[in-house]
Amino acid sequence: MKRTNYSSGAKWEDIVGYSRAVKVGNTIEVTGTVAVDDNSALVGGNDAYEQTKFIIQKIEKVLQKAGASLKDVIRTRLFVTDIARWEEYGKAHGEFFKDIKPCTSMIEVKGLIAP
Repeated sequence: MKRTNYSSGAKWEDIVGYSRAVKVGNTIEVTGTVAVDDNSALVGGNDAYEQTKFIIQKIEKVLQKAGASLKDVIRTRLFVTDIARWEEYGKAHGEFFKDIKPCTSMIEVKGLIAP
């Protein structure tokens, strides 16, 4: 099967050895994504809603590069550092996925690489 790697251009992709997304056949896997722009600057400050919106938009761009869209998403996983803010994350997620309704999980973790 044909494999295509998609890069965001982040310097860490080569250093760590990963792709923003990988497409094999009709399946696309997207790397965990944080609210950091192309200049490694935090987007959204401490606003979980704004960070989540930025992250989903970032994912949407790489899906489009791979010939897909958010409508093709069947599963999402939100790894968050403060589950008490679930409504903020959920509101942003719902704005993009309310009609698509993929399977989803929201999991609290101790920390993320950034922010």
